[in-house]
Amino acid sequence: MTANPVLESLYQRDVADYWDAERNPVNLRLGEVDGLYHHHYGVGDVDWSVLEGPLEGRETRIVNELHRLETVQAEILISRLGPRRPDDRVMDAGSGRGGSGFLANLRYGCHVDGVSISESQVAFANEQARRRGVADKVRFHFRNMLDTGFETGSFQAIWNNESTMYVELARLFAEQARLLRRGGRYVCITGCYNDAYGLPSRAISQINAHYICDIHPRSTYFRELVANRLIPITVMDLTAATIPYWELRAKTPLATGIEQSFLDAYKSGSFQYLLIAADRV
Repeated sequence: MTANPVLESLYQRDVADYWDAERNPVNLRLGEVDGLYHHHYGVGDVDWSVLEGPLEGRETRIVNELHRLETVQAEILISRLGPRRPDDRVMDAGSGRGGSGFLANLRYGCHVDGVSISESQVAFANEQARRRGVADKVRFHFRNMLDTGFETGSFQAIWNNESTMYVELARLFAEQARLLRRGGRYVCITGCYNDAYGLPSRAISQINAHYICDIHPRSTYFRELVANRLIPITVMDLTAATIPYWELRAKTPLATGIEQSFLDAYKSGSFQYLLIAADRV
């Protein structure tokens, strides 16, 4: 266990405070559908009929559809972790309220460790593990993904689901490479700005301000992955697949005001939504 404090900087304290206090219905209401609480966006074709029909039940239909789309996103990520086994140990770096970790356990039966700098989210996720009866295999920890304190080579797979924009990629991938055994799998889904277009667009700056994050250029992901012996084997451009999610969300009472910025950024080509899977060599 590292002797360093979990929060290394004022910025990390600001991020932790933000997520400790966050009670957004677009996260909590969706998680109430089936007890899988996600903190990421969705992909796939939208069932637009949820906006039609009687007003009674309309909000429930919307919540169910948005949750279906975000669960599809998580399932796509989890499916790229490789042929995992029940005795494997995997890690969710930036685990939020735990949704992706529970899906990984459901799919593979594996041991899952989630790490987050939000103490309230860690407590919430561990309570969910207890309620789901999997606390012996799915655990969440108040730790920093840049310096987790876990043993070197102790994981068969690690993922980040929309959490890389809160950290320096060079440090993150160095830690992931340290934690993964040789041949282990790393997967992330992230929004990144297309540096072929130059500097970040105004819409991307608005997203950064909204979430207190710093969206990285696309090229930095590949440069830092390779520099840390994480060799990309799959790259999926999910940009077109996520736009319908944002179009639906923008038309609902669950909109937070940032939807148009995402749509402007994606449709202009200045912003991309990527899945990257890499093997530790």
